[in-house]
Amino acid sequence: MTGRLLHVGPVIVDVVMTVDALPLAGEGVLASSARTLAGGGFNVIAAAARAGMEVVYAGAHGSGPNGDVARAALRSEGVEAAHPPRPDADTGFCVALVDGDAERTFVTRLGAETDLSLTELRTLRPGPGDFVYTVGYSLLPGPRADELLTWVGGLPDGVRLVLDPAPVVGDLPERSLDLALDRVDLLSLSAAEAATMTEGAGPEKAAALLADRVRPGGVVVVRDSAHGCVVAEAGGPPRRVPGFPVRAVDTNGAGDAHVGVFTAALAAGLAPVAAARRANAASALSVTRRGPATCPTGEETDAFLAENGDGPNGSP
Repeated sequence: MTGRLLHVGPVIVDVVMTVDALPLAGEGVLASSARTLAGGGFNVIAAAARAGMEVVYAGAHGSGPNGDVARAALRSEGVEAAHPPRPDADTGFCVALVDGDAERTFVTRLGAETDLSLTELRTLRPGPGDFVYTVGYSLLPGPRADELLTWVGGLPDGVRLVLDPAPVVGDLPERSLDLALDRVDLLSLSAAEAATMTEGAGPEKAAALLADRVRPGGVVVVRDSAHGCVVAEAGGPPRRVPGFPVRAVDTNGAGDAHVGVFTAALAAGLAPVAAARRANAASALSVTRRGPATCPTGEETDAFLAENGDGPNGSP
């Protein structure tokens, strides 16, 4: 596998609670379990690292207890942080409620991870074959978003930009989104996010429309939960890549697992459809496990593909 993944999105801490059902307004429920774990961008980092890709966390992080949790988790995956912690702020956190249907609901408090400066970005030296990952949360209005756009707009040729616009895509300024898409080589997003960006289009149509908005030669992946995903490249028809039937117990982090494994597969030289099949397999395995960063290792994905009649490159 060639190339590194430089992750400039935010890593935060997830407080994951399992409940039978979400409470109504003004009511409360008891959680049957609760865990504090690294989350947010960490899920993509862990997925890519477990798939065999060299990953660098190039985002900001805090100096308090949440920052300590995030850095310990990064070290456990063999990932180093490119920048020192902020001395006057802690990393933010998210309360994730997982209900009886394995769906999740988030409430997030942002922190030091939102304060990544252009000066820090310019210390990074991505080279040919490297990937840079960012997320829609980093493009929300503010001076740091403008600085990030300035930096990604100047990335050298041979460096591929990965963008997951996230559920906040409808809140992103149109100009910011257009500037980002002009440089994006891999756009990975959920079917709901794709519909938001295309006035309600379904996954196939949305993928085709969005393929015309990314950089020439870029790839669009519309993640469609248990139905797999749709892959599109400019000028070609969108292709549905089926998912794998599994019993889901927690869908938290499944999309992140898909993005990380898909990126690692591209770095390993797989074609987009084969990379999507592999990402579908990893995402399917991840939802059979509880927690946000449950992406399997590359060996586990190989075994799952073999059990389902596929080769290790994701081809039936």
